[in-house]
Amino acid sequence: QVQLVESGGGLVQTGGSLRLFCAASGRTFSRYTMGWFRQAPGKQREFVAAITWSGGSTWYEDSVKGRFTISRDNAENTVYLQMSGLKPEDTAVYYCAARNNNMLSTLVSEYNYWGQGTQVTVSS
Repeated sequence: QVQLVESGGGLVQTGGSLRLFCAASGRTFSRYTMGWFRQAPGKQREFVAAITWSGGSTWYEDSVKGRFTISRDNAENTVYLQMSGLKPEDTAVYYCAARNNNMLSTLVSEYNYWGQGTQVTVSS
């Protein structure tokens, strides 16, 4: 069982930066692939980025490549999403998710645990 708590969201202007945090409970955090997803009002939840157990492999949705960076610190049971060059279309609730194997996935249905989300709003 893993419990996830996101933080770091807020209001930022276009072109600004934010760093999201996802704190995980449980002794087996290092055995989970971690992902970030987002959901804008009236839209489906969509994949943003994912990272494997060791952090050796990552995967990004095309629209965030070069602007967002996912990383993790297994000693601190934390996964991060560094976001820069933010755009109004990045506005959404951002969710952290955990998948109990070492394979990257973009599918919501393949993640076993979810946080409550943190709001990111980018003003134009």
